[in-house]
Amino acid sequence: MIPRYSRPEMVAIWSPETRFRIWFEIEAHACDALAELGVIPKEAARTIWEKGGAAKFDVAKIDEIERVTKHDVIAFLTHLAEFIGPDARFIHQGMTSSDVLDTCLAVQLTRASDILLADIDALLAALKRRAFEHKDTVTMGRSHGIHAEPTTFGVKLAQAYAEFSRCRERLVHAREDIATCAISGAVGTFANIEPYVEEHVAAKLGLKPEPVSTQVIPRDRHAMFFATLGVIASSVERLAVEIRHLQRTEVLEAEEYFSPGQKGSSAMPHKRNPVLTENLTGLARMVRSMALPAMEDVALWHERDISHSSVERMIGPDATVTLDFALARLTGVVDKLLVYPENMEKNLNKFRGLVHSQRVLLALTQAGLSREDSYRLVQRNAMKVWEHGADFLEELLADKDVTAALSEADIREKFDLGYHTKHVDTIFRRVFGKA
Repeated sequence: MIPRYSRPEMVAIWSPETRFRIWFEIEAHACDALAELGVIPKEAARTIWEKGGAAKFDVAKIDEIERVTKHDVIAFLTHLAEFIGPDARFIHQGMTSSDVLDTCLAVQLTRASDILLADIDALLAALKRRAFEHKDTVTMGRSHGIHAEPTTFGVKLAQAYAEFSRCRERLVHAREDIATCAISGAVGTFANIEPYVEEHVAAKLGLKPEPVSTQVIPRDRHAMFFATLGVIASSVERLAVEIRHLQRTEVLEAEEYFSPGQKGSSAMPHKRNPVLTENLTGLARMVRSMALPAMEDVALWHERDISHSSVERMIGPDATVTLDFALARLTGVVDKLLVYPENMEKNLNKFRGLVHSQRVLLALTQAGLSREDSYRLVQRNAMKVWEHGADFLEELLADKDVTAALSEADIREKFDLGYHTKHVDTIFRRVFGKA
């Protein structure tokens, strides 16, 4: 997590100040429940909230205590006791460190999820706006990087919209799965603390109790969460790579916005490079790389070990902060994307009608020729375009074997671009609904 690829709101979730504040709230809510059960005095619970709520925790001092105790939660509780006084003895009754750490992580990940969901919503809005703007902008569809058949630029963006809509649904489910609370004590048996305490803390923090927490919340939940972030990052990269390809000089159908004063190269003043989308490819790699260690965290020893702890201290902040930045950057790219319909048309016509080859092939089969013979006739004329720059329509009209099966009017009709875009409205209805 470095400032260059970070945004303040997400960074704040992972700050020590935020973490210690959440720890305090977990402990204080637990004290409220314990007071209701008569385990600790109600006056003590009130004092803990009043004094702890007003406290400004000293991160440096907690770190100093931890250097001696070698235990972060104990260091925090020691520091907290300085504010609370004698009633601090009632804090952490029947709890274990993982109750605090795992529940805090759940709070942080759910808050991070809410920011990421808002990021996706902003991206979806930009994609929808640009998709409708270019709904009928005909462009070249490519497979293997080679001209295939016409589509529209709006359909390209509609595909991205549909994909990120699925990403949003996955993140909603991942958020729900990760939003679990564990206040169950050592090895998770509730031997020293009533299940009611867990239920109370969960309700106060917007979580749900973990059905079986052993001494930690099972890490399959975390594995699915980070895997979901990895999938979203892959979708970010997919759209970024598409834009990078479209910006190549030989294509130049779309381009990242090039702001006044921006410079593309230290050596070549003419350069306008796709630096933002290239950056997104790199950031996506980083987010994906954090899914594997999350999966490896699932297999802990018996009721718990802490082999997962060091991993999550890094991937929790890094994955969410990086993806937050990437989604915001991609939204900006889409919002300001420069689109060049005239270049799309120029590229569409570059190979002089080849994009209509399938329609001619199908017409010949419907006229009675075998598929093999139809393919052979169309391909031999198509190769003249590839190899000699011929005009595909003219070559077909000059081929007696083709004209024996199809009239000139039939052949010319197969070169109508509108044929390829006749179902765009249907695609848009499927993606965006009736509106």
